[in-house]
Amino acid sequence: MTVHKTSVLVLDAAEAERLAEFYAALLDATARPGENPDFVEVVGEQGICLAIHRERGYAPPSWPRPEDAQQAHLRILVAPDDMDEAEREAVSLGAKPVDAKDNTGPRHTRTYSDPAGHSFVLTATS
Repeated sequence: MTVHKTSVLVLDAAEAERLAEFYAALLDATARPGENPDFVEVVGEQGICLAIHRERGYAPPSWPRPEDAQQAHLRILVAPDDMDEAEREAVSLGAKPVDAKDNTGPRHTRTYSDPAGHSFVLTATS
């Protein structure tokens, strides 16, 4: 017997609704409260793509860390010609650019922190 399974990435935040609205706008999706009042789902055309959990006493992750070790992060794929527009949109929604080692010339991957401090990247698809 095969058991159907699916998964969803869950991010913690002090203000679950606010972070869900950020990602809903960024991913052209909808924020939808779950059955549990501490969860908000971000739902796109393919179904649930992300969930936000309200964590009382939430502390943002520290990144980049001094040893430059990468933590888990979201990778959002964008058409190469749309990178500048995607960056403007992310920043206008509340994302903060994270300093990269080399910010000169066209960048195929751009790193940000969301309003709750989680890292994500916009990456040009090939």
